[in-house]
Amino acid sequence: MIFKQGATLYSYEVEREAGQSVLYFNYLGAPYVPSLAESREVMSRTVDALIESPNISRIVFVQQRNYNHDFQQTSLLLEIAQLYTYLMKHERVLSPARLVLNYQNLLAEKHSIMSYLVMLLKQDPIACYYEIKRILREEKIAAERSQPDYKEGQLNFNRLLEKFLSFMENTRLVKEAMLFLVGYKLYDRQVYEHFFRPDIIPNFTFTRLVATLPEDGEIVSQYEISSGYDRSIVTILKKEDEAKFIYHLMPPEYALTEEHHMLLNLARNVLVEHRPKAEEFTDPERTRQVFMNVSRDLLEELARNKGILITYEQLNKLATILVRHTIGFGLIEVLLQDKNLQDIVLNAPISQNNIFVRHSEYDECVTNIIPSQEDADSWAAKFRMLSGRPLDEAHPILDTELSIEKGRARVAIIQQPLSPNGIAYAYRKHREEPWTLPLFVKNRMLNSFAAGLLSFMIDGSRTMLVAGTRSAGKTSLLGSLMLEIMQKYRVIVLEDTLELPVDALRKIGYDIQRMKVRSALLSSSTEIGADEGIRTSLRLGDSSLIVGEVRSIEAKALYEAMRIGALANVVAGTIHGASPYGVFDRVVNDLQVPVTSFKATDCIVVCNPVKSPDGLHSWKRVIQVSEVRKHWTKDPLEEKGFVDLLKYNVEKDELEPTEDLINGDSEIIKTIAASVKGWAGNWDAVYDNIMLRAKMKQEIVNLAEKLSIPELLEARFNSLSNNAFHRISDEVGKEIGLPLGERVFPLWQKWLRDEIRKGR
Repeated sequence: MIFKQGATLYSYEVEREAGQSVLYFNYLGAPYVPSLAESREVMSRTVDALIESPNISRIVFVQQRNYNHDFQQTSLLLEIAQLYTYLMKHERVLSPARLVLNYQNLLAEKHSIMSYLVMLLKQDPIACYYEIKRILREEKIAAERSQPDYKEGQLNFNRLLEKFLSFMENTRLVKEAMLFLVGYKLYDRQVYEHFFRPDIIPNFTFTRLVATLPEDGEIVSQYEISSGYDRSIVTILKKEDEAKFIYHLMPPEYALTEEHHMLLNLARNVLVEHRPKAEEFTDPERTRQVFMNVSRDLLEELARNKGILITYEQLNKLATILVRHTIGFGLIEVLLQDKNLQDIVLNAPISQNNIFVRHSEYDECVTNIIPSQEDADSWAAKFRMLSGRPLDEAHPILDTELSIEKGRARVAIIQQPLSPNGIAYAYRKHREEPWTLPLFVKNRMLNSFAAGLLSFMIDGSRTMLVAGTRSAGKTSLLGSLMLEIMQKYRVIVLEDTLELPVDALRKIGYDIQRMKVRSALLSSSTEIGADEGIRTSLRLGDSSLIVGEVRSIEAKALYEAMRIGALANVVAGTIHGASPYGVFDRVVNDLQVPVTSFKATDCIVVCNPVKSPDGLHSWKRVIQVSEVRKHWTKDPLEEKGFVDLLKYNVEKDELEPTEDLINGDSEIIKTIAASVKGWAGNWDAVYDNIMLRAKMKQEIVNLAEKLSIPELLEARFNSLSNNAFHRISDEVGKEIGLPLGERVFPLWQKWLRDEIRKGR
């Protein structure tokens, strides 16, 4: 919505949007920012509009920024407007007969009092409430002292005041304001700040960016993010006496000509009327494309009208910037395009702190970006719409996700009262494409033997927990294990925050159903609880079950699923814990899962960061793969219920098989083998299959590096490779009885080289 040039200041229009009536107020050109909390004129003007249009769901004040008040805030003023209408029409509080019956000598005085109160009702309802109480006290005293001729009229007026006071006491605004009225002074509007906090969505960006490189910083590295018209330059610098590196970003929007700046400023004002509705955020990719087309057409028209020559590349550049800073997330989107970043952190107070990032090569870095409070508030409004979850004083935590064309991230937001200095953000960046086991082998998070063992266990339909500390790579590893599930099996994924690569797997042919459940941080919402989600998954047919993270009461339901029906397929999830016993302690003692139920866990994979001696560097590694045996009764640590299959050798920076695994003393692997013809009691054949899988993963890594074809490491090719492996194994098994590595690997290797030739 945008008001046409020449529209009257303070005029308003009602627009019908998605079944709701939205009141738009024109404050373009006003000498102040429209604020219901700070201005009695703004509040009075708004109540007058609501009296005329009583079915409003939202209020939007249109200025250079839009100030949006949602239904909860709007309904407080709607009640005041309805009360005003009732008083004027039904109670007729300004009627001479209603005020003092036939006592004309009192009429002017009482009419003046009541006129003042009903005017104050629209401007300042809290002050009106206190004034009614004060005036009523004075009028009761006056009634006691009044002459008999006037006493009846005075008492009648007092009854009218008492009814007015009763109405005020029953309004939501007055009831809820009582918590904040200790020490209240008449006409003090500070109390309204608790109720009328608008969502502020700027048309461009208020974020500050330090453009010049620090003179005392030594340039360590420089590279580009993206390419073409949306190219950004990143410079990594180091100051001698500072531990953190400097991450200096120069995006294209900060290197525009004056003419292009003018076009963007004009376009942002016009684009206001094309703002997406809340329901459109359910399909952000489509919404963004629509806005991109609108922005391109608009900029082209404005450039033509202003006589500005603009190339096709410049047009795309300006449209991209305009979309990024209107319906998008500003420079956060640029940072998410950097494949080297892992975390993006915005500390409170937002406007006083630089953004910090975690870089894959330079660890913690301080950026040259200082976001504004307006941007932070704007993003919060968008995340509330995207997630459908609350973020307010009653719910000061929001976990959600952000997905744009060139980047995905998990987003954690906190605000007051949990964050006393205001709103703060933490973005956990995900890789654009899913991680795969070959990619992890290349990056040394695990070795090819570990990849082969985990692939074997997934095919064996084991129950598995991926454990680790924060930022250990648990979710990424779980995503890579999902790619090891044969495509013929259905997969159900439960998450409270959408992090696992479900969409990417679906695009390459997986039969996969995602279920979004209520966050463990929310006591109630319209979303289904994770425990109920898990139980529901058991009624959705024969499927593998993947749980994004085991956090709370859903742990009992998960173990119920493991024990009573899901064991025919893979059941896997992530959980916080630095060791197998740490996982046991969390599941049994913190999450109250019975000890006997914990035995439904077959395998625990532990990921943890490994640090350099100087403490300046860290690397993500799988440090332990342990099976959970079933003979113990009370404490698996004391009764040797945990048996390591792989253990990290810190000196070699390598996972190594333990003697138990080498000697075939693994109950879980024996259980898998027992149900496969030719493997039961044949440890050599089982171990051969693990080594075969390991050899395949290593071959992919070697060829990807040797031939400079990084696509071989990605999800699509990983899926093709696994499908070929299963097909070839089946053919060899039918021929000789067992899919022996010496027969399978050459055939698979031939398939691999043929695929590479076809791709070239």
